[in-house]
Amino acid sequence: MKTPKKVLEQWMQAVNNGDVESLLALYDSNAVLIPTFSNKLLNTPDKLRGYFEKLASRDELSIRLHDKTLNVQAVQNDVFVLVGIYNWSFIVDEQLLTFEARFSYVIDLARPSPILHHHSSQIPRML
Repeated sequence: MKTPKKVLEQWMQAVNNGDVESLLALYDSNAVLIPTFSNKLLNTPDKLRGYFEKLASRDELSIRLHDKTLNVQAVQNDVFVLVGIYNWSFIVDEQLLTFEARFSYVIDLARPSPILHHHSSQIPRML
């Protein structure tokens, strides 16, 4: 049975495997992604592909969920909102860096490609 958390887990597994095709298969053809590492709004399959291909080319790319931060809200029928925090890691200038980010998804489990909206942004470092 498909659940909102399972969709998120599939998404993270695809990121960790650098599997762009599996990532794209999770996004509805009209999905909107406001990505962590770009200042552009991505609202076409081609724009999503370009972003995820560039991200997947990063050495030692991985993502890990902060389980205790995950909040799943039922909207109606098969539509859910997920919010939480995850950590991205990859090599930058020969050093493994970690970027903490908050995220939100709107997921419709009735659709074969359930992600309708995804927003992710780095959490600013405290002053």
